[in-house]
Amino acid sequence: MPSWELEKLMAGVSHQDELGQLLREIKERSGRSYEWIGKRINASKSTVHRYCSGQSIPPNFATVELIATACRADRDELVRLHRLWIEAIATAAPEKAGDSPPDTGSAPDTPREPAHSGSTPSRGSRHAVVLMSVGLLISCLLVLTASSSPLTSTASRGQVQRITGPSWVLPPAPVPRTLFGVTVNSATGAMPSFKVGAVRLWDSATRWSQIERRRGELDWSTLDRQVAGARRAGLPVLFVFGGTPAWASPNGSRAPYPEGARAAPPDDLADWDAFVSATGDRYAGRIEAYELWALGNDHRFYTGDVETLVEMTRRASRIIKAADPQATVVCPGMGRLWTHAGRDAMRRFAELGGYAHCDVAGIKLYQRTASDPPETMLELATTVNRVLHGAGVHPPVWSTGTSYTITLQDPLDAVTARDYAVRYFLAGLYLRDLNLERMYFYNWGGAKIPLVLQVEGGAPTAAALAVERLQHWLAPARSRSCGQGGAIGLPHNVWRCEFTISGDRESHLAAIIWTSTGTARITSRGEGEAHRLDGTSRRVRPGDAIAVGEDPLFVEYG
Repeated sequence: MPSWELEKLMAGVSHQDELGQLLREIKERSGRSYEWIGKRINASKSTVHRYCSGQSIPPNFATVELIATACRADRDELVRLHRLWIEAIATAAPEKAGDSPPDTGSAPDTPREPAHSGSTPSRGSRHAVVLMSVGLLISCLLVLTASSSPLTSTASRGQVQRITGPSWVLPPAPVPRTLFGVTVNSATGAMPSFKVGAVRLWDSATRWSQIERRRGELDWSTLDRQVAGARRAGLPVLFVFGGTPAWASPNGSRAPYPEGARAAPPDDLADWDAFVSATGDRYAGRIEAYELWALGNDHRFYTGDVETLVEMTRRASRIIKAADPQATVVCPGMGRLWTHAGRDAMRRFAELGGYAHCDVAGIKLYQRTASDPPETMLELATTVNRVLHGAGVHPPVWSTGTSYTITLQDPLDAVTARDYAVRYFLAGLYLRDLNLERMYFYNWGGAKIPLVLQVEGGAPTAAALAVERLQHWLAPARSRSCGQGGAIGLPHNVWRCEFTISGDRESHLAAIIWTSTGTARITSRGEGEAHRLDGTSRRVRPGDAIAVGEDPLFVEYG
């Protein structure tokens, strides 16, 4: 038994927890959603979630094997899963057994290996056998450890290096209000009635094809209205270029918009230069930032080659900076980053020097499906960071959108929507060490999405009010570290970000704690106040047990 497994046994970690953790690690590495896996194994996504969070044990190993193989587990992982499943079944209480198994082709009551007597051992006898075996293993390991040299390493080749500590620790820095952005899908100039920190204009009747329907005839009325509304609300504006007018590319592929916008670049880049120049001159000092194309690596929005996109970026950046040196230039947004094609296009843009012309890289962070936990975006962000690092560029990053298919996905229930909305922005905060500065939630104003913050003319949803509460918690905070799971001494499904809060006389520590799936219990590290999204609070003292769930908890110590 490896030393790390011995540590888990001595710490009281159950085989059921280990089984769930390994399934979850395999699932997260694959990038598959609970819903996708459920469809493959003929089970509900909530059932798969319970298995991968260790809340219940699959009733037969065939179910475990189906989940693992769907997520491309290797042979060694399947062997380990089999051992953990046997041990979990043997040591679990009767009520811990999983749901009814999916139709896998195997009978749900497939007999386990019989005892030597020819009869199936009882649960109690299996429990005793497993405990005796663990005791013998621990005894043997203690004897071997005592008799070996203190310089002998317990690690074996091929074993993953165990690292403890937060994912990152940085000098405390304020949480910028602009982290909390939304994309406005409205043409009226109305803005959110709950607290946000920045707005992005897209699907807001402000495309190039809607402003300049004929060459040289520019209608600024809608954009003027939007910019004025944002200024009244005190919100910085990110304007997005995109949607080539039909007159500028008559034979170009159509973009998915009713006014006949083209996905192709203009036939003559002088038309591009003229529109960028007119926009920059008109809104100098009023528009804070410009995203130079909505989606630069999605054929539905851009069908030109990467070389042309880089040249458009170079030209637009030069023009905007000449009109307003203080403006922030955001490189064309890069989406479809869960796919090889999307990442390859981004890599090519970087290799051709595209990011040298911008202040910020625009990327689209999103879950594969809206029902996936927001924390799955962290894997995507790490992949993006590797692409940029490989190209030798390290720009600040803004997440400026989501998947084109978002409107086709099923709505979330109210509680999940509330929790996911808050954790969407916490995922952005967690990515501080990867230079991520802003998150623009898609969208504000519309209702045809799985998670709605507020429709125009309506009241903020519970999700929107929870996002507002998160901003209230973090307004005086300075982020200092984030970490997850066993590396920071917590259950595997628990995440924690720590802060310094500036008070009237002295600073004190605080933390936001949550689970990505399921629930957990942790021990309070000090005396303080624990605040929940529903507005309730309770006093905690050192050693108190704190229940943590998928709704983030804010704990102020001292």
